[in-house]
Amino acid sequence: MNDLSNLARDFATSQPAIPERVICRRRQYRTIWISDVHLGTRGCNAEMLIDFLDHVDSEKMYLVGDIIDGWRLKKKLHWPAAHNDVVWRLLKRAKRGAEVIYIPGNHDELVRQFCGLDFGGIAIRRDAMHETADGRKLLVLHGDEFDAIMLSHRWLAYLGDAAYEAIMGLNRLVNAWRRLFRMPYWSLSKHAKAKVKNAVEFISKYEEVVAQAAAHRGADGVVCGHIHTAEFRDIGGIAYYNDGDWVEGCTALVEHFDGRMEILHWADEIQERQAPAPSLMLAA
Repeated sequence: MNDLSNLARDFATSQPAIPERVICRRRQYRTIWISDVHLGTRGCNAEMLIDFLDHVDSEKMYLVGDIIDGWRLKKKLHWPAAHNDVVWRLLKRAKRGAEVIYIPGNHDELVRQFCGLDFGGIAIRRDAMHETADGRKLLVLHGDEFDAIMLSHRWLAYLGDAAYEAIMGLNRLVNAWRRLFRMPYWSLSKHAKAKVKNAVEFISKYEEVVAQAAAHRGADGVVCGHIHTAEFRDIGGIAYYNDGDWVEGCTALVEHFDGRMEILHWADEIQERQAPAPSLMLAA
């Protein structure tokens, strides 16, 4: 672990390929949750996440699993400079004083053996109980432990992962075409998932099971990731939050300083920022 700590320290003091932008007025939040970044895959929207990290700050940040995709890296090494830059920004955030908590998921399950330890100022934990500014207790976990496919048919999970990677390859082609025509990012896989009845039913059941687990732990709500579907809804008096992902939806969950929660859709934020300013109408 000392070797890993030294590596983290060296990494944080290096310089990123994409320089950190100096934003005069970064948005300030009490807490930020992100998950399912899947560094090490071609589907990872690292540049969009870098843009997000350069525009926001928080006192606390939760990395809610599948930050690195160990499953994909075992098959084929894909690690462009932008993926290094995401890690650099996360380590730099911890170095600057933010409390960063990393809760590994199923794709980065190798990190779970280090739960209870710190890595470059980032605390690695199996799960966490977060208290909001307005006094609510939120159970924070990745959520794969409530996925029936993951629990009982691990081979099927790997098969589904291969099919998902194929869909994401098509998603990249669609968005490459859209960029040629200066069209904004659009998630084909997210659209398809919303239209497929079985996927909708699975997501609904998953949300209910996770909410029940939070209630059993005495929490007022739960924050998770895993299913790449950003959501907030009340389930039997339990607040269910899913922070989404940075492969399809490019979303984050944030807590304001009064305890108010919000899901940020960063592709939409970039589109609004890049939209031309409306022309001023001159009085006749």
